[in-house]
Amino acid sequence: MIKDTFNRPVKDLRISVTDRCNFRCPYCMPADLYGEKYTFLPKSDILDFEEVSRLVNIFEGLGVEKVRLTGGEPLMRENVEKLVSMLSGIDGIKDIALTTNGYILHKKAKALKKAGLSRLTISLDSLDDEVFKKLNGREYSVDIVLKAIDKAVKAGFDPLKINAVIQKGINDHTIVDLARHFRGTGHIVRFIEFMDVGTINSWNFEHVVPAGEILGMIDAVFPLEPVEKNYPGEVANRYRYKDGKGEIGIIASVTKPFCGNCTRLRLSTDGRLFTCLFASRGTDIRKPLRDGASDNEIREIIAHTWSNRTDRYSEERTTDKPSKISAKKIEMYQIGG
Repeated sequence: MIKDTFNRPVKDLRISVTDRCNFRCPYCMPADLYGEKYTFLPKSDILDFEEVSRLVNIFEGLGVEKVRLTGGEPLMRENVEKLVSMLSGIDGIKDIALTTNGYILHKKAKALKKAGLSRLTISLDSLDDEVFKKLNGREYSVDIVLKAIDKAVKAGFDPLKINAVIQKGINDHTIVDLARHFRGTGHIVRFIEFMDVGTINSWNFEHVVPAGEILGMIDAVFPLEPVEKNYPGEVANRYRYKDGKGEIGIIASVTKPFCGNCTRLRLSTDGRLFTCLFASRGTDIRKPLRDGASDNEIREIIAHTWSNRTDRYSEERTTDKPSKISAKKIEMYQIGG
């Protein structure tokens, strides 16, 4: 197991399998910048499944236990279930998850379960149809996602995690409704503070609804109590309903950063390693991979990248210290959330 300069091991790998998405969420891929003429990565620049599988085998030998497939929208990657099947056969990988907006999940849920996918997380920022349409940038109805959730449950993904990015003045008035809808279902809604990922989402702290306010809104209607985290490095603070009807999570990376326990490494669609969600540049792993480097040589590149890691962007942000990576950051659709 390798550790970085703050003694943090690498345990979690997030893999962006495509930079494409069928949504145009303003905080990730706004429609005015990513219109019909926008050029996404050509197929030749994207890691194929065999390359990804080979890398995951190497990552596993360095301590990675969990893999999450992201995008873009990962279900837009053709035959992504084949990749899931390949990864599920790797000894030492204990958990394979996937984050999706749910729009085409009804077509893939059964195949993903059969391929060996462990867990599903579905992004759903509001149950209010008009708010949801505004946030997905495509006028898609929330009913499509709700039906996909039912399909996923029938396929065997139960419980699910539901992620909601909360923005002040946009969807914060729908927080309690979202909690109410999934309360008692076993599914866990995770409310996420609006983060300054990338450089195109016009982030400002004034747009953030602090975790304490989110908790207060829900607790006032459905009393909550804190719960211990499931494992070291879990990003969500857990709270359960006092009447026993489930739990919620709150991810407070802005007001209560958790850099000190971060064990995540990210692999971009075009084969670059990023040691932080807020990083400005990555380490190219695709070139040596395609130039014939051995597994040991690739392992050394990964180990060197992680062992020299000094990232703690969110902590620096909260202490008002200038960050070395704040000027230009990788966009979320390129490395997942």
